[in-house]
Amino acid sequence: MEVKKIHKKLNELAATAICGNDISSSVLYVSALAIAFAGQYAWITLLIVSVVLFLFRKIYGEVVGALPLNGGAYNALLNTTSKRMASFAATLTLLSYMATAVISANEGIHYLHHLIPSLPIIIATIVLLALFAILTIGGITESARVAIGIFLFHLTSLLILSTFIIYFLITNNGIELFIKNWHFSENNGSISNAIFFGFAASMLGVSGFESSANFVEEQKKGVFPKTLKNMWIIVSIINPLMAILALALFTVPVLQSSEFQNTLLVEMGKHVGGKWVATLISVDAFLVLSGAVLTSFVGVSGLLERMTLDRILPPFFLKKNKQGSSYRIILMFFFLSVSVLLITNGNVKLLAGVYTISFLSVMVLFGIGNILLKVKRNKLPRPEKASWLSVLLAIIAVTIALIGNITMKPKGDLPSNLTIFLDYFIPSIIFIMIMLNRTILLKLLLNTIHTIFDPVRNFVFKIDKKILFTINKINSQEFVFFTKGDNIASLNKVMLYIIKNEHTKKIKIVLALENDQKVPDNLPLEIDFLGREYPEIKIEFVLIDGKFSPQLIKELSKKWNIPINFMFIGSPSDKFPYKIEELGGVRLII
Repeated sequence: MEVKKIHKKLNELAATAICGNDISSSVLYVSALAIAFAGQYAWITLLIVSVVLFLFRKIYGEVVGALPLNGGAYNALLNTTSKRMASFAATLTLLSYMATAVISANEGIHYLHHLIPSLPIIIATIVLLALFAILTIGGITESARVAIGIFLFHLTSLLILSTFIIYFLITNNGIELFIKNWHFSENNGSISNAIFFGFAASMLGVSGFESSANFVEEQKKGVFPKTLKNMWIIVSIINPLMAILALALFTVPVLQSSEFQNTLLVEMGKHVGGKWVATLISVDAFLVLSGAVLTSFVGVSGLLERMTLDRILPPFFLKKNKQGSSYRIILMFFFLSVSVLLITNGNVKLLAGVYTISFLSVMVLFGIGNILLKVKRNKLPRPEKASWLSVLLAIIAVTIALIGNITMKPKGDLPSNLTIFLDYFIPSIIFIMIMLNRTILLKLLLNTIHTIFDPVRNFVFKIDKKILFTINKINSQEFVFFTKGDNIASLNKVMLYIIKNEHTKKIKIVLALENDQKVPDNLPLEIDFLGREYPEIKIEFVLIDGKFSPQLIKELSKKWNIPINFMFIGSPSDKFPYKIEELGGVRLII
């Protein structure tokens, strides 16, 4: 983000509202879902989820604190492992956002449909998606104002509902029904099975927790860890509380009925406060689910822009409007979401597998990213650290939830969660793999054409020129590595990384020296040796008179017309004079 736009960065309330709408909207369905699988033990499974999320607060805080750049799990893995692994995480995140947008928009319209029965659901859902696409194109600041309004209204509505329920329970001795439910005997399965599948289903209540990491560059300094804390508090209080209150109002069989599964909070409001409270909750549900749609657009915009800058997606998407929004990314995501809505014909249950498996996998990958950060970037400064025990426990817990969702039997005649997930994941990852290997595939196409169409030489010559031009254009991008006088082993790692992860034929190895510093004796010879070992890449050794600094990076980026995210450094130590975010997006590769 440019310096002139820094004053528009998001404060704590705005950032919390954007991602909080997503995670807090889970109260509309997760309590009912937990009760469906865990019965009277649902509030326990929701408290276990709260403990898991507490562990992830530190995990996210350490990774994003060390690497405060947009992209979430993608950014974490990009700076600790290969671009392919990072792209795998990005694909999962994209699918999670896509499913969130479609499900939230459609469910929000269903709640509105209760108030306006004549409302056409599919058309209204498309209109809602279009509205938030336009809002996001208008800029992050405008989006935040809307998100804050929705967020505060949601919390107020839940407070009003809770007050009515507590008053009702006090005046009607509601504790008796809760105790009766606690002793409810379920014929199907054991308590351990109930808690296992209840926990797996309850993990849906934390979807959205990863969103804040995807737009961290748009947040003011120090805001990100506060968003994690605020989201944890919301989930830890609201979701278990609503499960407890529901079990004090209705019997377990009633709560597990299909009617209550879809509109639990509305039924609770109707039971304790009449039609107007039910109407309030219906309006609130529509608004906060709409806020979750906004979260998806904001989060995916930050993620896909980062991926496009790294040449995983075509540069076509980088075009910005006057508000600084990558409107082509937003429009692409809008059309993708609408197509998914139309393909499923509004049956958003078909997306449940994509939604659940995607975001749980992203959380596991984020935990793995934390481990890689500890091992490979152990000297990199970070404001807080998660203990090894907490990281391992968090990964194990989410893996258990992931297994539970994969093995969970779907209702009705729907295919399994894993089947639906693979239907969307496989085409997405194939596209990403094509982009990552496009020069190899173009060369393969060239050889195929030569073999098949060799007799038609004029035709082959024209195709030849076009394909070679495309390959050369892709490979024309230069890269920069800022060396500290690294030895031949470290420089060789740099070359291997670039060959495996980037499309290029030229790299500048830059050494910045101040007045009293000298070039290491062996460095020019070692770079010359690397040039002979990797003849396919032209290596240029550049000496710069001056100190390595964020300002030098910007100057060289402008002078050479090389984007900063195509500039690499080794992992700095805790004595490094600058924070990673001050370097403007330089990548860590060794």
